[in-house]
Amino acid sequence: MSGAGKGLALAAAVTVTVLASTGVWNPFPQMWSWISTSGPVAPGARWQQELGGTPQSVAIAGDAVIVEYRTSVEAYGLTAAVPLWSSDADWASIAGKGSDAVVVTGRLLTKGYQVLDPRTGVERRSDTTASAVWTYQDAIVDLSCSGGDDCRLTAWDPKSGTQLWSVGTGSIGFVLDAANPDLPDTRRLTTDDVDDDVAGPPVLPGLLGIPDDGQVRVIDTATGKLVQTVRPERDQRVAVVGGRVLTVTGTPRDGTCYYGVVATAPPRNAVVWQRDGLNLRTAENGSDCEQGRDPAGGYNVVLGVDPYGREVLINGYDGRNLWYGDKDSDVVAVNDAYAVIRKDDTLRGYSYSKGKAVWRQAGTSAALTPHAVIVLGKNRVTALTPSSGAVRADVRTDAKIFAVGPDGMIAVSGRDMAYLAFS
Repeated sequence: MSGAGKGLALAAAVTVTVLASTGVWNPFPQMWSWISTSGPVAPGARWQQELGGTPQSVAIAGDAVIVEYRTSVEAYGLTAAVPLWSSDADWASIAGKGSDAVVVTGRLLTKGYQVLDPRTGVERRSDTTASAVWTYQDAIVDLSCSGGDDCRLTAWDPKSGTQLWSVGTGSIGFVLDAANPDLPDTRRLTTDDVDDDVAGPPVLPGLLGIPDDGQVRVIDTATGKLVQTVRPERDQRVAVVGGRVLTVTGTPRDGTCYYGVVATAPPRNAVVWQRDGLNLRTAENGSDCEQGRDPAGGYNVVLGVDPYGREVLINGYDGRNLWYGDKDSDVVAVNDAYAVIRKDDTLRGYSYSKGKAVWRQAGTSAALTPHAVIVLGKNRVTALTPSSGAVRADVRTDAKIFAVGPDGMIAVSGRDMAYLAFS
């Protein structure tokens, strides 16, 4: 650069600095915003919003998007990501469904919780005694204990806040706290590219199993009554699935573990169905009889493996085979109506009611939600109609899918959140 050019550049820099310092014109914030803005989460997103941190969870509640951080919760409008409200909380969970959904928040190591309107953040109901809360489409269930030996499980209507039932559960031998602590039911199949709670809150099951110092107290959620208390043997594991109490027994013999499953109906403990040789993958190691996990599956369906290495999906209520695979097929997602089966590089959507595959799609993994099947490929996310495989969205993105609603899904990449609308 010539001496004259250097002089002009220096003069321009001095002029800009003077204008900025006097408040006449400051280009630096705009320049920094341009430099620091990340690229699009996915092409064609209806909106994209930069978040204040990395979210713990993101959920759709009616026409609001609820973002949970480590120590706070905030809400945005679903239509255009307009900020709605924020609140200090250590955890948040969604109860209810659609326009009747509510946000349940609370603090760790602090009893009680709040039920908030998802659109305004206004408190609808609060509790000061509960140590644990479970959220469902049709109920909020909380556990309160007085002195550790007098505990009650209470169900509430999410929309009206009225009490549905309350039942004493005796003492609880260890602490159940915060939102949705693990219960002895099914262990859902998940994938790293989709949040574990992408399907939203489930329907309240007919029976709930509450763990209590080595035993399980079984609650009938229709009547709000304690109907059975089960204490499994050392070689057994109990899970409450599909309105039945499943007892899985693992017997070590000949260097391996032989499994058997018995499903009973409380309160009389009548046997409804049973299977010998059915492995529900309750042990970390197939030859280890120490059962440290819940049965694989989801909702009212359990996923097992027969003695020949073939996977089978079973209705937990009556023991019917919903699908029986071959040695080259494996189940990657399941709910009460459909399963996604992978074989080679192809995924198939299997309908239990029709007894056949209703769609096929290339992909590596998938997640089932009430509104769409999320199929994942290499840097691609495809949303399909569960019953037919019709494409609702097909985008190139490496973002993680956190929530799926009736009309679109929420994707998050780093601190950027985007709404991908269905066509």
